[in-house]
Amino acid sequence: MRNVKISAVGSWVPPRILSNADLEKLVDTTSDWILERTGIEERHIADADVATSDMAIEAAKRALAERGTTAEDVDAIIVCTVTPDHMFPSTACIVQHKLGAKHAWGFDLIAACSSFVYGLTTAAHLVGAGTHQKVLVIGADTMSRIIDYTDRATCVLFGDGAGAFLIEPGADGEGGFIGFKNEVDGSGGDMLKMPAGGSRMPPTHETVDQRLHFVHQEGQAVFKFAVKKMGDISAQLLEMHGLKASDVKLMIPHQANRRIILACADRLGMPHENVLINIERYGNTTSGTIPIATREAMDTGRLEKGDLVLFAAVGAGFTVGANLWRWAI
Repeated sequence: MRNVKISAVGSWVPPRILSNADLEKLVDTTSDWILERTGIEERHIADADVATSDMAIEAAKRALAERGTTAEDVDAIIVCTVTPDHMFPSTACIVQHKLGAKHAWGFDLIAACSSFVYGLTTAAHLVGAGTHQKVLVIGADTMSRIIDYTDRATCVLFGDGAGAFLIEPGADGEGGFIGFKNEVDGSGGDMLKMPAGGSRMPPTHETVDQRLHFVHQEGQAVFKFAVKKMGDISAQLLEMHGLKASDVKLMIPHQANRRIILACADRLGMPHENVLINIERYGNTTSGTIPIATREAMDTGRLEKGDLVLFAAVGAGFTVGANLWRWAI
């Protein structure tokens, strides 16, 4: 497998903000309650005419511009999302067409909050095998479209946004992809899901009335699983490559809950200052959290060439994933 690197990162979030104070007017909650339990102060919400593909395209354009390349040079597009524009065609098809990626094939990847890590793993192997030169991995979700804003347990958590990585071959010794570890524990599938809309429970008047087309979550079960598994899989990946938590310059975890992230860091024995947390300004953007956070890490000087970076996530399913990269930008 040839060396593979992340060569560019782009992100985009809609400008409209939904603050905790705004949510106080919608449901029986308080800003202090939200902040204490989740770490979230505000989240970005897409306007009615903005779909997942629109955000994905904006993030991809920024990544391509940073690299100084064009969409015509892209070989494949992986759109990681649980909120596609349509059941079909795939959002990747829409992005490919509107972006002008004439020579690219692509597909959507659904692994909930672990989607972007799974997409990175897939792209690394496409490029590493020598069959692809440039692969766009895009994490984009318009979670506000599937959130019940009368359910205070879920509506405070999620926001909208997108980010994109460009994956390319790297020169020997340049740094790049080190390894991955991904898991699925399907026994947790009922703990976090959107019950209706698929072949198991097609849309009907009753499913709409019962609000089954929104996110439903067993919060305590998800919290406990996430705390344990995100730390465990990160530790296992480091051990596989003879590394320790102290070797990691920056951990960029999925941004689901500040308490989950800090508990994971403690489980790894990683100083909190080595973990990027930006959930306070974005909430949980599902597939978008890791690339949005990575762009922020670059912009603020927390991620520099040669640094060892660890990405980790836990999502509905349950899905679990971690990636190790030597930063090459």
